[in-house]
Amino acid sequence: MPTTITIESPRQPEITELLRLSGEYAQSLYPPESNFLLSVAELEQPGVAVYVARDATDRALGIAALVGGADTGDGTTSTAELKRMFVHPGHRGRGVAGRLLAGIETDAAARGIREIVLETGPESHAALSFYRGAGYREVPLFGQYLGEAFSVCFAKAIPGAVR
Repeated sequence: MPTTITIESPRQPEITELLRLSGEYAQSLYPPESNFLLSVAELEQPGVAVYVARDATDRALGIAALVGGADTGDGTTSTAELKRMFVHPGHRGRGVAGRLLAGIETDAAARGIREIVLETGPESHAALSFYRGAGYREVPLFGQYLGEAFSVCFAKAIPGAVR
């Protein structure tokens, strides 16, 4: 069944439900102070793109957000952070996450983003395996994750980024 990846508003019932499920999952693994989840209001801010994977019946299967990364225009590296990557539990194991991430990376390259960084946790075994398999490399903790015992950070250079 074909999967489409589009940028959409996070303020839709299907999307807020996926965000709720994502939050519940994160809270089941980590203490509240170690969850760095963006709210719907934060996902609506300028510089944030929310990607939605939908099936042929237009059902939302998964979501992710790309934060920042506007081309600087001064020759400095443009980096964006991947946030809130989540696939509905009933649709896992079908390649949805891979298609979602590939769509985001293609769009990032077209927008001039040369690197994507992300944070996940050490108990998120499927995510750790997924990102490593997608070519992301573990990097030192950065930004708000510095000193965080429940954070693992990754980065990937995006080939073909438009300057």
